[in-house]
Amino acid sequence: MRPVLTTLPLLALALPAAAHAQSTGDPGIVVIGEGLPLPPGTPAYGSVTIDRDRLTGDASGRLEDVLADVAGVQQFRRADSRAANPTAQGVTLRALGGNATSRALVLLDGVPQADPFFGYIPFNALVPDRLSVVRITRGGGAGPFGAGAVAGTIELGSATRSDLPPYEASLFAGSRDSLMASASLSPDVGAGYVSIGANYDRGDGFFTTPADQRGPADVRARYENWSTSLRAVAPIDADTEIQARALVYRDDRTLRFAGADSASAANDASIRLVHRGRWQLDALAYLQTRNFTNKVISASNHKLVLDQRNTPSTGLGGKIELRPPVGADHTLRIGVDWRHAEGELYEDPYSAITGRATAHRNAGGASTTAGVFVEDDWTLGRLVLTGGGRVDRWTITDGFYREANAAGAITTDRRFANRDGIEATGRIGALYHATPTLALRAAGYTGFRLPTLNELYRPFTVFPVTTEANAALDLERLKGVEAGLDVTPLSGVRLGVTAFWNRLDNAIANVTIADNLRQRRNMDAIVARGIELTAAARHGDVELSASYAYSDSHVRASQTSVALDGFVPAQSPRHAASGTLRWAPDRGPGLAATLRYVGKQYEDDRETDVLPAALTVDAIASVPVTSRLTLVGRAENLFDETIVTRNDGGSIDLGTPRTLWIGVRLTG
Repeated sequence: MRPVLTTLPLLALALPAAAHAQSTGDPGIVVIGEGLPLPPGTPAYGSVTIDRDRLTGDASGRLEDVLADVAGVQQFRRADSRAANPTAQGVTLRALGGNATSRALVLLDGVPQADPFFGYIPFNALVPDRLSVVRITRGGGAGPFGAGAVAGTIELGSATRSDLPPYEASLFAGSRDSLMASASLSPDVGAGYVSIGANYDRGDGFFTTPADQRGPADVRARYENWSTSLRAVAPIDADTEIQARALVYRDDRTLRFAGADSASAANDASIRLVHRGRWQLDALAYLQTRNFTNKVISASNHKLVLDQRNTPSTGLGGKIELRPPVGADHTLRIGVDWRHAEGELYEDPYSAITGRATAHRNAGGASTTAGVFVEDDWTLGRLVLTGGGRVDRWTITDGFYREANAAGAITTDRRFANRDGIEATGRIGALYHATPTLALRAAGYTGFRLPTLNELYRPFTVFPVTTEANAALDLERLKGVEAGLDVTPLSGVRLGVTAFWNRLDNAIANVTIADNLRQRRNMDAIVARGIELTAAARHGDVELSASYAYSDSHVRASQTSVALDGFVPAQSPRHAASGTLRWAPDRGPGLAATLRYVGKQYEDDRETDVLPAALTVDAIASVPVTSRLTLVGRAENLFDETIVTRNDGGSIDLGTPRTLWIGVRLTG
C-alpha cells in the first residue's frame, strides 16, 4: 500500500495543472472546494455549527478545545492533546460513557478520522487554521459512513478558496518554553488551487503529578509534534471538480514519569469527485496508515514494565453518493460506503527487578463494514420531512493473540472465530417553520458501532490498573428520540433547546473485576436523557455564544455486573457549559473571553474515584500592527484552576495550568 500512498500526493499536485490544461478557456468555471450542499432537513437533527472565526480564535489553538464550545462534547480525558495519551482522545456526546474510543463519528471532508486500530482522534493533526467549518450533530447518525455514529457526528470542512489567503503564517511563544508555528501557501494553479500547510508545536510541559505526589522520576509532560498537509482542488467542467488531500504527521509525548514516552505517526491520503449538476454525485476514496508506540513506567519503582513498541494499522474505504433529480420538493440521496481496518500490536512486558523482557506479545485482527443507504428530504411548504435507512454487513476477522516467553518459545497461541452480521439502522425527522422566527423539530434514530481492534485484542496498563481486552465483545446499538425548537426573537439573536432520550445497548465499558484489574465488557445498556440549550447573539461588533447540557445518565447492568446497575457511567458529567464573549470589529483591536464548566464525574465504573468540577476562563486579544501583521496575546486557564484529569485510587493527574502566549500572525 505504500506505493498508493506515495502516488496520491503526487496526483494532488498534478490535478490543478491538468485542470488548467482542460479548462482555462471556460470563464464559467468556479472552484468551490466543498462537498454537496446540505439537504433541507438537516436542522431537524439539531446540529450546531462552529465557524472559521471561532476555529482560529481560541486561546489554545487546538481543535479539541474549540469543540468543547458545544456542551456535551467531551474527550475520554479532560486533558488536551499536549498532556494526554493519544489513545485517550476518544470523543463522545450526551454522557454516554467513556472508554477512550470515539462514539462520535468524526469526518474531515467526508473521510472518517478515527485511528483504524484504537478509534481515537488525532487532534494534533487537525489544525484549526486549515478548516472552514465544524458541524456537530448530537444523536445517532445515518447516511454515508453512518456506522459508528452512535453518539453523533462531527463534520469538519477544509478551508476553501474563499477562506485561504495566498499566504499566511503565525508564530507564538508561550509558558514553559512552548512554541507554536504554522504556515501555508495557497496559490491559484490554472483554474484550481493548491494549499500546502505546515504546523509545528512543542513545549517543555507541566507536571501532571500534583506536588504532594511527586517523586524523583516525575517529569514534565513534554510534547513535540509536526504535520504537513496538501490539498488540491481542480475543476473538470463548470459543475465538476476533483479534490485531493494528503497528510503526514508525527506526535511525541512524555507522560508523568521519565521514560514514559509515546509516539504516533500517520500518512493519510484521499481523493474526491464532486459533481453539482442535475444528477449530483459525491464519490470518495481514502487510505490511512498509522502507528503508535508507548512505554509504561511503574509508579512504585519507576522502571519500565511494558514496551508497546509497534502498533501498525491501516484504514481504507470509500463511498459513492448519488442525488437524482426527483423534483424540486425532494432531495433524494442514494449510496454505498465501505470501511476496512486492520492492525496488530507488538509489545513486551518487562521485569521491574531485572530490567529484562519477560515475554513477547503479538495480537491483532481486522474489521469491515459495507453499507447501502437511502435518505429523502421532502419539503411541504413550511414543513420538511426527512428520513432514511441503511443496511450494513459487518465482519470481524483474523483475530489472534500470541505470546512467547523471553527465550522466544510460544506459550499462548489463540485464534478467535471470525464473526459477521447484518445491521439495519435508520432515522426520521421533521422540521416545521411555525413562524418566521420559530422552528419546531423532532427526530428518532438508531445506530451501531463495531468494537475497535484495540477493545477486542489489546490489553493496557495505566499503573497500577491493568485493563484486559475482550475478543468476544458484541456491537453497541443505539436508539434515541429528541425534540426541540429554535427561535430568533430579535434580529441577531438565536436560541435553541433540545430534549433527548438515548439508550446505548451493549455499551462497552472498562469493568472492574478485581483490585487493579478491569476488563472491557458489554454492559446491558447506558440510558441518557437530558436537555441541551444553545444561544447566540450579535449586536454591532459584540458577539455572544453559549451552550449548556444537562445529562442524566445511568448504567443498566445485570448478571456479573449487577452491582453497577444505576451507577453513573465513568467519565460522564451531569452538567457542562461553555460561553464565549467576543468583541470583533472589522478593523482595529479585538478581544474574546471563553468560560467553560464541566461538572463532577467519576473516573471508574464503581463511582469510587471522583474528578471534581472545574471552571476555566480563557482569553485572547489581537492588535493590528499593519494591514497584514497582527500581534496576538492568548491566556489559557487564566485563573489557574486545578483540573483533575485522572484519579485512580488517589493517584491523580492534572490538566493544563495557566498558560500565556504572545505571538504574531501574518496574512497575505
